[in-house]
This record gives sequence, structure tokens and C-alpha cells, in this order.
Amino acid sequence: MAGLIRDDDIALVRERARIDEVVSSYVTLKHAGGGSLKGLCPFHDEKSPSFNVNPSRNVYHCFGCGEGGDVISFLMRMDGLGFSEAVERLADTYGVQLRYTEGHDRPVRRDHNLRPRMIEAHKVAQAYYADHLSTPEAQQARDFLDSRGFDPDAAATFGVGFAPRGGDDLYKHLRQKGFADEELVTGGLVAQGTRGHYDRFRGRLLWPIRETNGEVIGFGARRIFDDDRIDAKYLNTPETPLYKKSQVLYGIDLARRDIARASQAVVVEGYTDVMACHLAGVPTAVATCGTAFGEDHGRVLRRLLHDHDEFRGEVIFTFDGDAAGQKAALRAFEGDQSFAGQTYVAVEPGGLDPCDLRLHQGDAAVRELVARRVPLYRFVLGNVVHRYDLDRADGRVDALREAALLVTAIRDRSKVEAFARELAGMVGVDVDEARAEIRRAGNRRPDGRGTRPSAAPETVPDRPSVPSLPDLRDPRFFLERETLKLVVQHPESVGRMAEDVDGDDFRHPTYRAVWEVVTACGGPANAPGGEVWVSKLRDSVTDPAVSSALSALAVEPLKREPTTAYAAEHVYRLQEVTVLRRIAELKSKLQRTNPVEHPTDYNRMFGDLVALEAHARGLREKAIGGHA
Repeated sequence: MAGLIRDDDIALVRERARIDEVVSSYVTLKHAGGGSLKGLCPFHDEKSPSFNVNPSRNVYHCFGCGEGGDVISFLMRMDGLGFSEAVERLADTYGVQLRYTEGHDRPVRRDHNLRPRMIEAHKVAQAYYADHLSTPEAQQARDFLDSRGFDPDAAATFGVGFAPRGGDDLYKHLRQKGFADEELVTGGLVAQGTRGHYDRFRGRLLWPIRETNGEVIGFGARRIFDDDRIDAKYLNTPETPLYKKSQVLYGIDLARRDIARASQAVVVEGYTDVMACHLAGVPTAVATCGTAFGEDHGRVLRRLLHDHDEFRGEVIFTFDGDAAGQKAALRAFEGDQSFAGQTYVAVEPGGLDPCDLRLHQGDAAVRELVARRVPLYRFVLGNVVHRYDLDRADGRVDALREAALLVTAIRDRSKVEAFARELAGMVGVDVDEARAEIRRAGNRRPDGRGTRPSAAPETVPDRPSVPSLPDLRDPRFFLERETLKLVVQHPESVGRMAEDVDGDDFRHPTYRAVWEVVTACGGPANAPGGEVWVSKLRDSVTDPAVSSALSALAVEPLKREPTTAYAAEHVYRLQEVTVLRRIAELKSKLQRTNPVEHPTDYNRMFGDLVALEAHARGLREKAIGGHA
């Protein structure tokens, strides 16, 4: 496996890759004077262009949301790529031969790169298949689409096509276009047998599978004819340098921007389900391609969701309510820790998938399915618990024992306490009993995960577990820490701009306690000068943890000079983050509220949402403008 890309090759990629060309494939740019270009920012909704590109410096910056960087960071942000992936894609586009380092910085060249030609071959093949969907031979394929509620416009939107039944129709077409056998076989479009080359897909309805940037890298093919020699209902492109089934998601090219904007991804089970969701007004739907949702799929979604601890997105899985669906939910639960945000499951009570639901009940039913989502952990634990008769004492014991073993699989130990409480309520036992059973289950785990078995576990008294507080220097709390450093060290720079700050703006309990001490001492606007202020704060503290934090805040250097603008940047941004969290919660409630059944509640919440969004914009303007 190759190592790191050489720095001089990365520099060459930056030099050759024109940022205006790359950005223009995503954003409509217009000249703005001074050699700059301007357009609507692709990273946030806006009505007036604040997104600027400077080709001479090869940089971009949005004055609305603050996003900025070079051509590599732009591609990473837009398509959810890692750094190396973005560099490699640009290198392929701009003809840079990359070298890698292994061991003692020994350069290793990549093998001859067929990617550009394979991508072009797939583009031609997709157009060829799409054209053949309108031929007489494809009548049964069109009938199938019609029976699933998809008209020709829907087929065109998703690029659906038909593979002719002849053995080498596509092969001949691509050879006439100048493609070599190596390019076609390596890319998975054509296979080679004892009698020569033949088409990978024949007589099947085809869905193009694309990368986030819209490039076709493979196909999913459905059986249409009864005399098809291959019994499998679906065939997918085999593993190729382009197509890795553990990493590709169908519909990601259409859904990526909505996923980023809505901080939501809906994972369905099939191609037609993705089509149904998008057409029904759920444009964040994607599907795996012939494999279960795995860690690599989660990594793709995390990058698009910008899934981190400051702003948490949500991933919603749709499963059938049968045993297979419950098994799939369990697999998803085991990978739940991949996401910083929340995972949910949406199950239609009648067992209909999104495509059938749209066909029989209409578009609104699909939207309501997603809106009725429930937390994934609750769904999984509920399935376990409901298999037992909870009216019997032994049934409760067995249910608690099995569910507790499931809880011990959770890698994020901070979630265990919440799950223990939830489990106790489901089974109908005391929380301490649930905690104790989870600890015992950890000792029993065959994979060794959990606590080490005790020599005599029955003699060790059960003690309620106390979740530890997160590290005060955790990057998630940087804004809180820097704001409090200003308040403690330079209260005059903050003054009255912190009048509207309250304890809810601090998510870390220790920082919240520090702020409560500050307000109890009169706030930064009334702070005495110099060391007197710090002494006054320390004298008001009784909790050792808060006292320790206060000392650290008093001596740790600020990141910049404590100007009024710097204080405004932090104080108002701190409040904005709180408002954004409230907006996210309100949007979630709105999504779960049926406007027809509960119009009063819906309209009230919508009005609150408008007011909160206006408040957030005002705080952002103050933070950027440095208003005191």
C-alpha cells in the first residue's frame, strides 16, 4: 500500500488545478472586479452572493459563513473526500503523476492510471443504456418502472437505462468509441471469457451508481426477463479500481447538498426506494449497493454531514419490520458509535418500503415515515425486550440480561448511563438493577469487551456508575473556554455585551458553574480591576473542580489580543451556537408534527423558528462586525 503523497507533487497539483475551473463545476461564478469571481455559497443558503474566488491566489472564501481555503479543501468539503482522495482526483484531472513515500522517503510511482478513461467509458455506457430504455426491446423494463410509479421523466432524472440482450452490444459500441479492452475489463463494464469479450449486463434494467461529483463508476442491474440465465434479482458492478461496494452509496450525487444543508441522511434499502424518497420530497435518501451498511459508508456520510460534536446531524435508517429488518437494525446499532450525531430508525407499521408506500399511499406518506422516526437504540432494545413476557419475573430477568449484553457493545461509555435508564423503564426494574446487570454483562462478553471478570463477582457490592465529565480542553468546548478566559482575565473587554449570556450557553457542567460564579459576583460589566476580580471569583467557589478550572482560565494565554472585536467574536458566537442548537431541536419537532392534524402547534413552532433564525443572523452579524 502506498504511503504519503510527496509534498512537491501536492504543490504541483495546487499549481496546476485551477480553482475557478473546479469551483465552476459546482457554483455559477460571475466576475466581481479586481480579478475575483463571485457566486452563491454552496455551503449555506443565501440570496445574495458572498462566495468569492480569487484565481490568482488560488483561494476561495465565503463572507457569509466563513468557509475558505484552496482548491483541495474545496473539493474535500464539496464531495466529502479525504485529503489524499481530493489530491488524487485533481491529479487525474490535471495530469499530475503522483509519487508516494514508503519507509525512508523512498518515492513510489503509481501504476499506469486508467481512471480517466474508465470514467469516460462509464459515462458513454450510461448514455448508451439510457438511450436503449426507449427501444421496443425494453418494453418490459419500462412496464416495470411504470408499475413502481416512475414515469419517463423520473427515469431520466436518475439516469435509468436498459442493457440490450445481445452478448456484446455495449462492447462493440465502446470499442467503436476508441476504448481499449483493458479499460473496459478493468472498469467492470465488460468481462472476458474463453470465446472473447462480452457485456457484463445483458437484458436488465440499469441504475448508474455515481460518486458524489456525479461521475458514473458502476451500475446496479435488475432482472426483468423470466428467461434470464442469471437468477439473482440484482447484479452490481464487481469490485474495480473505481467501484468499491463498501464505500459507494446510490443517490449520493443527488443527495449530497441536501444532506449537508439539512444535516440529515436517510438510508434506504434499494434503488427504487431512493427514487421514491427523492420524488416524494425526501432528497436526503441514499442506499447501499448490494451490501449491508458498514463503517466505510458511515465515513462517507460523516464527511457530508460534517458530523462532529458541535453540530450533530442525524442518520435515519429505514428497515422492514420483519426479522431481516430487525437484524439489519442490530448491525446498524453496532456501528452507531461511528456518528457523533443521532441515529434513528423509521419503520412503516404495515411493512411497506418507501417505494411501495409512495405507490399505495402517496408522497406525503413517505415524508411522514421519515418524520415518525424513533431513536435506533430504543428500537433495537425494544425488539429485544418485547420478545419476553414482562408480566413474569423470570421474563423481566431474561429480557434485562439479553438487553444489557447489547448495551455493553457500546464503545462510547458516556452513553451507557442513559441507556441504562431507558432499559430500566422498558423492562420495569430499578435503574440500579439495570446498571448492575450491564456491569455483569460486561464481565460475560465473549469478545473480552467490558470490565475484567472478578475472581468473586458475587462478593463485590453493586455501585451506581457515575459518568465522568469530558476534558475541559476538549476542542468541543473551545468557544466556552476562550469566552470565559476573556471574562476572567479581561472583563473590561467583554463589558455589557455578555448581558444576555446565561448558563445554557455552556454545555460543559464545569464551565456552566464558572459562569454562575461570574454572574453571582455581578458579571463582567461590574468587575473590579486587576487581581481583585479573580480573587473575588475564587473566594465564591466551593467546588474543587470549579476552583481548578477557574485557576486555569486565569493563567492560560488568550489566542489573540483581548480587543473588543475579539470579545464580540466569542461572546456573540457563543450565544449563536446556543440558538442554532435550539433551531435544530425546533426543526426536529416540526418534522415530527403533522401540520394538518396539529395546525396550531405547527404554526406556533414555525413562527418561533423564524424568530430564532433571525436572532441567529443578528448574533452572527455582531460577531463578525465586532459590535460592543
